[in-house]
Amino acid sequence: MFQHLTRIAASCLLLAVTTVASAQQDIYYAAHHNYRVTTVAEGLSQPWSMAWLPNGDMLVTEKPGRLRVIRDGRLLPEAVPGIPDVYYEGQGGLFEVLPHPDFENNRWLYLSYSKATADSSTTAIVRGRFENDRLTNVVEIFAAQASGRSHYGGKMAFDADGYLYLTAGDRQVPSTGDLSAHPAQDLSNHHGVIVRLNDDGTVPSDNPMVGQAGALPEIYSYGHRSPQGLVIHPETGDIWMTEHGPQGGDELNLIVPGANYGWPVIGYGVNYVSGTPIHESISRTGFERPARVWVPSIATSGLAVVEGDKFPRWHGSILAGGLAGEQVARIELADDYRTVVREETIAYGLGRVRDVRVGPDGYIYLAIEDRAGAPTNLVRLEPVE
Repeated sequence: MFQHLTRIAASCLLLAVTTVASAQQDIYYAAHHNYRVTTVAEGLSQPWSMAWLPNGDMLVTEKPGRLRVIRDGRLLPEAVPGIPDVYYEGQGGLFEVLPHPDFENNRWLYLSYSKATADSSTTAIVRGRFENDRLTNVVEIFAAQASGRSHYGGKMAFDADGYLYLTAGDRQVPSTGDLSAHPAQDLSNHHGVIVRLNDDGTVPSDNPMVGQAGALPEIYSYGHRSPQGLVIHPETGDIWMTEHGPQGGDELNLIVPGANYGWPVIGYGVNYVSGTPIHESISRTGFERPARVWVPSIATSGLAVVEGDKFPRWHGSILAGGLAGEQVARIELADDYRTVVREETIAYGLGRVRDVRVGPDGYIYLAIEDRAGAPTNLVRLEPVE
């Protein structure tokens, strides 16, 4: 009898342990907040960017050239009509979707994408009115004076004053020979820059390059390689950007108007395959140094700042996605929100993280990309006790 009861007790204990383990298998552990991962939408093709409208609708771009709507937790089956033709090849495609700060009144949506040119392609922005799940009155407001088939950039952000920022990469021009002659060091083109525009694509009169001989007036900062993340910190208004280094040397940069960020003169990476040096040094007077460097590279992607009440002890931290790293890095800043004090990996093993956003509900959203184009998901991080 005693042996029978012992077997029953042991079986119950095993069942209890197994049930607890099963309930907790989707829980991830991190400093200050633990969380679980839930699926928001399935079956997306290379999701690249996420945004929310005032009515709660979620917009998602798919790199092949489609804009999708998630409404009441359901991915609508049809893509939004009215999207311009995109150059979908290699790194090219449809990039960001960004509502105007006053979208509720003017209904303007902004899209960045790679646009075919006569002999190549470039990074462009269009603006259109989004009504009744259609995009109409689509007008191109900017096209970069740079060509190539990679390193497009394409990240966008509005600041509190309504200025629009866009990243444009160096188009992977080889960094050999005279480094100072590289297009990313030449202000007469849009290779490796952040541009600053009015909401209609015109140039703000106080841009740092306005009136400078030989410089394009849209340029706000330059000397970038492949900028893949852009966010404006809500506490300070500071502009933060992440960019890919070559083999090693991904960077997190605090953007200063008119500043030179050094590519390819200074940096921390090396040439692919050969491993030979690219840069002249890791720092030099006249060039901005990064706030954070990743060696080896994590292939930085989307960038966000934690807001809201869901992850209060992460408030003000920067979240940086990683493609090759298949991770999200939480970068904690000092009280001034300008100095990096520590970093932890808070999401891992979910796939290539193409975009990171904090939704209006305070949850953290991730767009997971499959390089080969297989269907992937949007997921959400939700805190658990």
